[in-house]
Amino acid sequence: MKVRIGFGTGTQTLSNDGARFGHLVDALEDLRFDSLWLSERLTGSAPDPMIALAFAAGRTTRLKLGTSVLVVPGRNPVVLAKEVASLDRLSDGRFLPAVGLGAPVPAEHRAFGVDRRQRAALFDEALGLMRRLWTEDDVTHEGAHFHVERVTLRPRPVQDPIDVWLGGRSPAELRRVGRLGDGWLPSFCTVDDVAEGWARVCATAADHGRAMDPEHLGALVTYVHESVGIPDALRAVVAQRHPDRPAEDVVPVGLDALRARLEAFIEVGASKFVVVPVLEPDDWTTELSLLHQALHDLQT
Repeated sequence: MKVRIGFGTGTQTLSNDGARFGHLVDALEDLRFDSLWLSERLTGSAPDPMIALAFAAGRTTRLKLGTSVLVVPGRNPVVLAKEVASLDRLSDGRFLPAVGLGAPVPAEHRAFGVDRRQRAALFDEALGLMRRLWTEDDVTHEGAHFHVERVTLRPRPVQDPIDVWLGGRSPAELRRVGRLGDGWLPSFCTVDDVAEGWARVCATAADHGRAMDPEHLGALVTYVHESVGIPDALRAVVAQRHPDRPAEDVVPVGLDALRARLEAFIEVGASKFVVVPVLEPDDWTTELSLLHQALHDLQT
């Protein structure tokens, strides 16, 4: 099992400053982190992930580039398929798309122009269409939401096939991963959540004649330093999702606790991780150096 550790900025961190973001990208490349992951929130302060990852691709040669997650409902799937393929081609196959239905926030649904009740149907149809556009010529599709006639998409992705990861941990989301996903990258999860969720994903995949790659189980892990502690607002978010668990079971406090949590995830089969700081540090070099010292030897 190949353990890989990437770094994410979440939806609230990352100042919109080219020099500062470039410094973060360069440090991740120099310290040999596996990947950089950017989240999407139209109504948040973080930059658009596809634009920012294109910026990162242009100044790196090894660092992989992921979305955690890119929202599909509300987008034209042909345009989105073109963007994904283009970024994968221009980065020489380094793009790692994790996609989803979007945050359960009314302002986000309004911004994307999507009726929440239609999100799942839009997602399922769009993802199937995009997969065809990445691999077929003269694609014609007549669906409930999208109509395409004899479209041939170029450039093709370098990755063949390009793996698409999904997030979420509700029963419906787990079934969707098993039916449609190539990997699972949940967030705000306990170790038990990941172990139990992966079993359900694999069972659903088997019911649909599929098999999940055992290397394609990951987790996005938000952490905070001991000197800061878990902010009250984050405790409230965790309490909504895990009312019977202390917040520390979901958000490790301190780098020793973060390492222990990753080790526990590895024990239940996870191998791909995105670590995300709760707060943007004053100095990216110091933050990433500390993370590298604490975690680098977990990678195999």
